[in-house]
Amino acid sequence: MKYTSELIREAVEALSMLPGIGKKTAMRMVLFLAKQDDHKSLRLSQSITRMVEGLKECKVCYAYSDDELCGICSNPVRDQSTICVVESIRDLMAIEETQHYRGLYHVLGGLISPIEGLGPDQINIEGLLRRIQTSRPSELIMALRPSIEGDTTIYYISRQPGLEGIQLSQIARGISFGSDLEFADEFTLSRSLATRTPYSLKDKLPI
Repeated sequence: MKYTSELIREAVEALSMLPGIGKKTAMRMVLFLAKQDDHKSLRLSQSITRMVEGLKECKVCYAYSDDELCGICSNPVRDQSTICVVESIRDLMAIEETQHYRGLYHVLGGLISPIEGLGPDQINIEGLLRRIQTSRPSELIMALRPSIEGDTTIYYISRQPGLEGIQLSQIARGISFGSDLEFADEFTLSRSLATRTPYSLKDKLPI
């Protein structure tokens, strides 16, 4: 692709780093911004700068936050007795969209996957176990992607000490095996949460 402006080329290169954005799409976006008045373009750049400089990770659940505690963990109205364990912040947002879950969350930041070099130490399992010991929730909902990696992660967590007296549940398999939670429609996701079942080690294969 040939450019008449080095500034345009730099902007296209920067935007094309985003997932799902190719060079042609990035070019359309850059040319759109170039036609806008300075205020709109500067507002976009300033908001991204503020996000990069100010975004934090909640010290409790590991979700993105503006402060040390995210808006969910700091909300006294939320059900403190239930923790929903998710793979990513995208899954948290997808569940929140259903408006059918009022408990807390824990973002693992990945799933156990030896093929990808991700073990228990590379995701936020240790933080979850410390949190369980401190808060002693009554239920731990495993809302992980239905896949081998998801099942392996659930199995690993279920084998850890300190879970005595805590109900370990798994969302119902209304979501296709291998599918990401973020792509499930709100009805399917809310139904999977509502019809969750107790997790049992019976018939589960060891890692």
